[in-house]
Amino acid sequence: MAKYILAIDQGTTGSTALVMGTDGATLGRANQEFQQYFPQPGWVEHEPDQIWKSVEDSVASALKVAGVSGNDIAAVGVTNQRETTVVWDRATGKPVHRAIVWQDRRTAPRCLELKSREPEVKETTGLVLDPYFSGTKIAWILDNVDGARKRAEAGELAFGTIDTYLVSRLAGGAPDAPHVIDVTNASRTLLMDLARRQWSPAMCELLGVPQELLPTIVPCAGRHAETRGFSGLPDGIPIAGIAGDQHAALFGQACFEPGDVKCTYGTGAFVVLNTGESLVRSQHGLLSTMAWQIGDEAVYALEGSCFVAGAAVQWLRDGLRLIDSASDVEALARQVESSDGVVFVPALAGLGAPYWDPDARGMVSGITRGTTRAHLARATLEAIALEVQDLVAAMGEDLGSAIRRMRVDGGAAANDVLMQYQSDFSALTVERPAELETTARGAAMLAGIGAGLFDSPKAAAKMVQIQDSFHVTMDETKRQQHMQQWRDAVRRVRGQSVGD
Repeated sequence: MAKYILAIDQGTTGSTALVMGTDGATLGRANQEFQQYFPQPGWVEHEPDQIWKSVEDSVASALKVAGVSGNDIAAVGVTNQRETTVVWDRATGKPVHRAIVWQDRRTAPRCLELKSREPEVKETTGLVLDPYFSGTKIAWILDNVDGARKRAEAGELAFGTIDTYLVSRLAGGAPDAPHVIDVTNASRTLLMDLARRQWSPAMCELLGVPQELLPTIVPCAGRHAETRGFSGLPDGIPIAGIAGDQHAALFGQACFEPGDVKCTYGTGAFVVLNTGESLVRSQHGLLSTMAWQIGDEAVYALEGSCFVAGAAVQWLRDGLRLIDSASDVEALARQVESSDGVVFVPALAGLGAPYWDPDARGMVSGITRGTTRAHLARATLEAIALEVQDLVAAMGEDLGSAIRRMRVDGGAAANDVLMQYQSDFSALTVERPAELETTARGAAMLAGIGAGLFDSPKAAAKMVQIQDSFHVTMDETKRQQHMQQWRDAVRRVRGQSVGD
């Protein structure tokens, strides 16, 4: 009898596959990176075929590492980089353009043109008008690929976020494969009515997206498709769990109760707060979004995103060549007792929540003749924690009470220095699981529910184990000094005087 779950975590820079037991043990893991394309400043693209090849390779390697065959897999879960947009030919499955990545800023002028409609957009979708989301990316493809808009209106083209694209290909590809999007990814398009969990004709008209292009919205757990023609897996395995990466991470941290919160530290940093059945409208620059949906039961969330987190460490490595590998940053930061007044605002792709300033650009201030590589490394880790603190504070304001505990995951969560900064700057306890593959774990848990391996989220939570905790060690006076330096630096980045 098949007894393992295959989780596919398709991320911004690579695809990871994990073979997991229903007890949460990871038997095999493999990652395959793929190329990033930057055709113009502010533009970021992926080749969908390269994404698919990375998934094929990572799955084959993970099965080999685990020492199991495809016949041992009982269910497949998919989690993915959100907002990244693919449009393809329904008949052939061939993309009409490279995927436009969530980081891409090319539609900022269009978002600015529509800014007067933002109250309506936010009320309907829970989102703000920003090039981060899929809707304006779809319209850009239709308006910049010859004949694409006419073909879309004729029903010849299909749109999907990466989950849609992967499920289609896992299920055999066009033209017969299901064309579906899970409700969490749909909630990130600027096109879904968040309260009704249906496509909004008004938003489609506003953004110029033909409804004929759109997939069917489905819950996060359920038998949405079956494998067909996928190398290494037999036909008929249920693809039973789908969720955007941050929603999967919330689920994979067993944040099942209203008020539970997690932060995922990856290329960016993403804080998500479970608000239960209540669709909370933020008054402090956060997004209202889906947490997940199982059956007819929908759970909502508040979310804040920092566009650059781990990417700031990559910039130290690749751009400034201050370190040889990302893991070196912790040891380098430990060489000094403080950043010595150096403050880094990593607005390398604009500022996300709670500022939503696409024109902001990064800045390092407080440099003196005594500034060293170690000070810059420490300031970078502090910056990541301070960005996240802005989001934690905004969530506390929306809730009307301070957040006291946060669970963490993602690659950078392995950094003890960063986790201690996060605890100190945010004045909360940080809990870290034994394994940091929480995004994939959430997809596996949802797939287990969808395939009938678990009868409830509570039963699936046995896959989660908390290992480390970080508690506040910084006194409040010192904390407030850091907060003031950070606020002043952010004001400068946004073109404001420090006294504003």
